[in-house]
Amino acid sequence: MTNTPAERATALLSTLNADQVLTAMHAQPWDTPVPLAARGTLPTFPAHALPAWAGEFTAALAEETQTPVDLAGCIVLAALSTAAGGRALVNVRGSWCEPVNLFVVVAMPPGSRKSPVFRAIVAPLQAAERALQEQVRPLITEAELARKVAQESADKAARMAASARGDSAGDALAEATSAALAVDGITVPAEPRLIADDITPEAAASLLAEQGGRLAVLSAEGGIFATLAGRYSGVANLDLFLKGHAGDLLIVDRRSRRERVDHAALTLGLAVQPDIVTEIASSPGFRGKGLLGRILYSLPTSNVGYRLIDPPAVPEQVAAEYAASLGRLVTEMYGWQDPARLVLSPEAADLFRAQRERTEPRLRPDAGDLAHISDWAAKFDGAVARIAGLLHLAAHIGDGWRKPIAADTMTAAIELGDYFTAHALATFDAMGQDPGVEAARTVHAWLTKARPEHFTRRDAHRALQRKFKKAVDLDPAFDLLEQSGWIRREPDPTTSRGNPSPRYAVHPDLHRTA
Repeated sequence: MTNTPAERATALLSTLNADQVLTAMHAQPWDTPVPLAARGTLPTFPAHALPAWAGEFTAALAEETQTPVDLAGCIVLAALSTAAGGRALVNVRGSWCEPVNLFVVVAMPPGSRKSPVFRAIVAPLQAAERALQEQVRPLITEAELARKVAQESADKAARMAASARGDSAGDALAEATSAALAVDGITVPAEPRLIADDITPEAAASLLAEQGGRLAVLSAEGGIFATLAGRYSGVANLDLFLKGHAGDLLIVDRRSRRERVDHAALTLGLAVQPDIVTEIASSPGFRGKGLLGRILYSLPTSNVGYRLIDPPAVPEQVAAEYAASLGRLVTEMYGWQDPARLVLSPEAADLFRAQRERTEPRLRPDAGDLAHISDWAAKFDGAVARIAGLLHLAAHIGDGWRKPIAADTMTAAIELGDYFTAHALATFDAMGQDPGVEAARTVHAWLTKARPEHFTRRDAHRALQRKFKKAVDLDPAFDLLEQSGWIRREPDPTTSRGNPSPRYAVHPDLHRTA
């Protein structure tokens, strides 16, 4: 027996044919329509998925600065990547290995206090960088002096070889050659650098090579995207960032020298304005060459206007533990020249396999919700493995390479992956990269301008035929508009001959006189 209104309505609809169902639905009052491309409230960054020292600092910093926890959480992930990127690999299975460096971009409007959050998170990295420089400076001085002395000896030997005659010429040449080789054998250590900010791809490539293939570009602005698009050179230059994410071979030829990095590892951590996100979608090659598909996006909801005036400060103990732990992670990982190989525990491997099994159907062109961002989604599982590696190293500073990645770490990485997936869908929608949403927006704009109370598919196609070659091409847009509550399919007329063009009623908000 049916008692509730919903149950009675369901029972009634089950007895009706298709036209009767449309008639019954048409008689219902209009609900408030859903904005196009709205996916409900986007998930909040799960700070609890981070190791305790990082998660507690993330939550406390968000509270002190009255910013969404997403901002601090994403930049903390970039900080972990800066500390460990290029120094460890996650051995997923067989030959599949993922480096643990990430590209992370958070988009927030002006006045959102991005810079203070950025400074607080990056400060321990800068302190660790200075400490490394202090350690290496005496070695640099010693090597420079040794090279200078060796060069003077080589120059003297070269002059003597040039003036030698007769039997002594061969010995002099041998001595000069030996002296020159001795100069080449003295390597002056590079001053350690972890972070760059406003830098050209060419300069970043040289710095990356100088630093053994590891570098992070961290900034509270998005100027690097304009630089990549060719602000200075007039030509887009994405190779460094494409290869630096994948861990590929990077060879840079200069007039004075040739630079080679066998496995480039670049970290990207940016906090930008939302307009930057939409702009990069139209930058030549950014999507076609795969840069957009390598980025983990975050679109936090702004809380400007709802912030507390005097929030509690980050507790000193929490800030101190964060600074000490991040600094120690830098120090412990910095010396690794051959990357540490991290393996999955059997339980973590099972979880990751199940994760990949869930992802694959979502890529299907016909029905997968990730099909239109397959360039991003195809790298999604790899990003989960990278995140798992970073969480593992941050939870086991000093001996992470001796332990397998545990199941709870993989669970946390998958939760973060789900967060970034939801935000990627919203980001690509904002970029105008979802063809269904764009088609619906086009029809919505026409309805807003024309203000019809009713229309047929033929009417819409006649008005929009420059964008839609065939009338049936409009159907996906109509489906989305109907699901969002902007239009409603009407029953076909019983007296019509042939195949009548589908007819729709329009939500009063679109045709009501302003």
